Amino acid sequence: MHLQLCLDGTNLRKWHIALLQRLAHLPKVTITVDPTSKACALPRGAESLFQLEALLYGLPRGGLASRVPESALAPFVGGSEPAELTLDLCGDAPKEKGRVWRLLFDGRAGETALFSILLEGRVPRAEIQEGTSAVAAARLGTEYGGIALASFEDAVARASTLIIAAVKGCASGKLPRLPDEKDGFPALHIPTTPMLARTAAKSVARRIVRQAYQLCYNAPHWRVGWRRLDGPDLIALGHHPAAAWHFLPDDGERFYADPFPVLYRGVVTLFVEDYEHRLGKGVISAVTFDANGPTGRPRRVLEQPGHLSYPFVFESEGQMWMIPESYSARTIDLFRATDFPGGWVKEATLLSDITASDATIIEYEGTWWLFATVKDDGGSFSDALHLWSAPNFRGPWTPHKGNPVLIDIASARPAGCMVQRNGVLWRPVQDCRRGYGAALGIARVTRLDAEGFEQKIESIIGPGPAWPGRRLHTLNSAGGLEFIDGSALALRGFFRRKT
Repeated sequence: MHLQLCLDGTNLRKWHIALLQRLAHLPKVTITVDPTSKACALPRGAESLFQLEALLYGLPRGGLASRVPESALAPFVGGSEPAELTLDLCGDAPKEKGRVWRLLFDGRAGETALFSILLEGRVPRAEIQEGTSAVAAARLGTEYGGIALASFEDAVARASTLIIAAVKGCASGKLPRLPDEKDGFPALHIPTTPMLARTAAKSVARRIVRQAYQLCYNAPHWRVGWRRLDGPDLIALGHHPAAAWHFLPDDGERFYADPFPVLYRGVVTLFVEDYEHRLGKGVISAVTFDANGPTGRPRRVLEQPGHLSYPFVFESEGQMWMIPESYSARTIDLFRATDFPGGWVKEATLLSDITASDATIIEYEGTWWLFATVKDDGGSFSDALHLWSAPNFRGPWTPHKGNPVLIDIASARPAGCMVQRNGVLWRPVQDCRRGYGAALGIARVTRLDAEGFEQKIESIIGPGPAWPGRRLHTLNSAGGLEFIDGSALALRGFFRRKT
């Protein structure tokens, strides 16, 4: 297939070149470029804002938003044969181009639309449209809300992922509808130079506030909540229970997060990420529970040279297994317990050379499935869901032909164990529209097979009076106990009153 990109050659950025290079490596795709569009320049002042933020936040220079000369298009310019498909990045491709795909952000074309949406703190809905039909759709995410440069680079990286998936023929034009979602898109306000100047001033003030916060508080700081299940759980309720949550206490110098309980030999053992602020990395710790709650403090059971979190623990073949998150090592590893709840030894590397988050597995209709979000050539850690299948949890794991099967910052990232009830597969997910782990979604999986994946979001549960704080992002249960986690405040040691 001969694919041609229509873009503005006088406002070229590094992400355009990275996209062209990725497209050129696809089999049976010939890529050329038409650089004559003239509708893609960002508002005046945007570049100054990017430069200021790079200084304020120590962001690397030369990222996907950096400008490059038009000469960088030289390898892709030329060719007299008409294109079979035109990908219009600016929204002004002429009708004589024939078959055209247009990249839209909230229904508008061009980088200015994307930049304006991000500056307003909204989540962009990206679509590739052919005529009035959606070829591919995504909700683009970022871990850097409030920082225009980082948000922009995350968004264009994932928009590139969407384009690659569409060209490969494995993208979906559907997104799961959210319970709080409204029809249509808000009005778009193109930022003026004075508006961008005010944004820059706010960014400076925000950085000062963040520095003061980091001086006074250990951040981020999470906490684990638990309760006895005397009735329906959160999956059935779709909201917080009337009874209050109990908290797993910490010493203020560390936090506990990612609670994974397991009932083993009649005892509930809770595994958590144990993050000591002084060391700056997580290990896996465990504590048993009885009728009154935890029987002591969590004790370290697994440590690696890199950071560990999300200790996905399960029982199979009469043994206990764990798949902790180890994205810093770029692997997904399987461990086996030799002296439960400790004695963990590495059994196998399930996947390598991958930056994956929150690997979660389940056996479903005779096949083992592995779910994880993947940071694909940049972009967010939380918005691109990949699947793998295997005959056994040890592997070999085969990637789904539709990967990424979902690009959605509101419902891609796993948030705990999946549950099968009455023939229905339920999946806790992280809703990261307002930041990493901001809320918990309950998704009903409506399709999971070798040809595709679909889910329906039944409810979204966030922090509030029943769970004070700003975040809520994991849900698991075992042995009549249910566990969640979320954010908390923790003063640094020299600010806390000694008793």
